[in-house]
Amino acid sequence: MLRAGEPGLSNMSEKAGTEQAGPGRILLVGCGKLGTQLGERLVRAGAEVFALRRNTSALPAAFTPLSVDLREPVRGHLPEVDRMVITLTPDIQEASDRSSGYLAAISNVAAALPARPRRVVFVSSTRVFEGKSEQRALTEADSPAPMTPRGSWLRDWELLASELFDAQIVRPAGIYGPGREMLLRKVIEGTPVQYARRTNRIHETDLVRTLETLLFTENPPPILHAVDQAPAALGDVVTYIAHRLGLQPPLRIQPEVASGTVLSGARLLTLLGTLQYPTFEAGYDHVIASRGPESSASNT
Repeated sequence: MLRAGEPGLSNMSEKAGTEQAGPGRILLVGCGKLGTQLGERLVRAGAEVFALRRNTSALPAAFTPLSVDLREPVRGHLPEVDRMVITLTPDIQEASDRSSGYLAAISNVAAALPARPRRVVFVSSTRVFEGKSEQRALTEADSPAPMTPRGSWLRDWELLASELFDAQIVRPAGIYGPGREMLLRKVIEGTPVQYARRTNRIHETDLVRTLETLLFTENPPPILHAVDQAPAALGDVVTYIAHRLGLQPPLRIQPEVASGTVLSGARLLTLLGTLQYPTFEAGYDHVIASRGPESSASNT
């Protein structure tokens, strides 16, 4: 296992040179499920993938593991890479300054890189708009004005990534797919939901494609809302899932409040051309089919 433990440069410098042919060397910071799926695609494309996380035991053998706890300063330096994707995991706690939590983790990555990668993609969240309630579709031109503590530190996270890496910011909404089945469980368990809530989502397959495209496309957008083409009221989504599972829709939370936001997916569609799962119907059909007959509603 490769560890960041050798003496090295503590301050990254701008990487010079022209774009090299091929996918090159790529660092995945916080390599959880999403990062692993992306890394496997990159390896198949010929990339050398470095995966950084605290516990590297479950990583694919094709990755070069980097066992690092980013809550602490990195000892020595990280490998020099061409591109980097940051998807920090929730166990790095929230923070309001650069001395702890997410902000410290990002700063620790920057301090341990011998050179700034030519492309950095930073995975944030549409929760930077949390607390905002508008009927019109918000685009990437709308500036977040966080109304919750979580939204505020996410926005600080984005700003620091932009400052340190000139990063492309990706804001996914409601990531779902096989194994990401919280809404299915709510329907199966009959948990009441707020039917009027405005929701957005992205299937993990399309999100992985988005990250891969941002790593290599020329002139990528500085900010991207990773959402599908079918924002919908939560009631419409759970009713569809219940119908597909042969169940009664869950009860409605009363009073019904039309909270939440709608995000435009126009820029993402322009970037990718098409989505594999452009609507929640297409995406949940895939999720339900992937569960198999042994995962029926009666034994889940």
